[in-house]
Amino acid sequence: MASLHLLLAVFALLTTFGLVMVLSASNVESVAQGGSSYSVFVRQAAFCLCGLVLFWVGLRVPLRRLRAVGPVLLLVMLVLLVAVLIPGVGTSVAGARKWFVILGLSFQPAEPAKVALAIWGAHVLAMRRRVLHLWRHAVSPVLPVAIVMLALVVLQPDLGTAVSIGIVVVSLLYFADVPGRLMTALITGGLLGVVILGLSAAYRSSRITSFLSPDADPLGAAYQSTEALYSLADGGVFGVGLGQSTAKWSYLPNAHNDFIFAIIGEELGLLGAVAVIALFATLAYVGLRIAARNIDPWAKILTATLTTWLVAQAVINISYVVGLLPVTGIPLPLISSGGTSLVVTMFVFGILANAARHEPEAAATLRRNPGRLTRVLGLRPPSARI
Repeated sequence: MASLHLLLAVFALLTTFGLVMVLSASNVESVAQGGSSYSVFVRQAAFCLCGLVLFWVGLRVPLRRLRAVGPVLLLVMLVLLVAVLIPGVGTSVAGARKWFVILGLSFQPAEPAKVALAIWGAHVLAMRRRVLHLWRHAVSPVLPVAIVMLALVVLQPDLGTAVSIGIVVVSLLYFADVPGRLMTALITGGLLGVVILGLSAAYRSSRITSFLSPDADPLGAAYQSTEALYSLADGGVFGVGLGQSTAKWSYLPNAHNDFIFAIIGEELGLLGAVAVIALFATLAYVGLRIAARNIDPWAKILTATLTTWLVAQAVINISYVVGLLPVTGIPLPLISSGGTSLVVTMFVFGILANAARHEPEAAATLRRNPGRLTRVLGLRPPSARI
């Protein structure tokens, strides 16, 4: 049961820590927008409650049913990605048409689309695992569908989400053991595509330029990154104290969103930042442990892919906050403010926990003695086979 217990501990710590840091990082901006100092936090807490429901769904639904609905879920997500591009249907925010707004609540379909791609792609690759040494079976139909999804996301435009989808595709193929030469070609092509897209728009190329030469425009394109570094430097080893950040007083834009790690470093210091990194490192370990200990090929590929996606997002977010990568707008999972990302990430944790319950030893233990958690959450004993 170690995998399940470790995963639940990481989930609880990241969720709680995220809520605390969103409250701390957003209260000034909430007041500046004319509302209560708790308005952003209350919205985040509401999404967290919705996410807990989806976490329970992901934990409770039989994995074979989740696998069976994968194609339907993928088709629905592709339709939504097309619909969000239609003026009057999708809502444009900051020049990107990637949101549906219903009754005042925003929803970004690209986030659940990544999960749908992972579920369906793992199914296809698991079914073809004996012939994946042949390129045509390894590439089709997963890669064409992924390219369509990437094209729809790029049209929004949303390069950060496109990078996340690319991570999902590469992870699917890697953990399905496709030929190494194909992986090399895909990664090379993907990196080349990111560079081309990065240089194809002025605002994206300015981010790359500011990353390479931050002193060239410190008050323009490099302003956010520069302020993040100042914030981290102010924190030192032990931090200035929870809630005592000065960067959130309109010095650091998006302090509670993409750059919340800078506020963590300022308020909680190097120790707080290392603690966050340690939690994601633990997630990487336990997620890959679950994948290794499952005997079903689909569960192996899916679990490893979802783990890689979440950890890679954390690595990219932390890297651009500390100045190791250009800014991409990828949130820090479970910690950055954002409704759709939070809810989808919590659902993914539910799937990972479900897979942990289906490890052979864990499943056998839970069938003999379901335990208090199983009874409280109304879970069924794991089936003998997925």
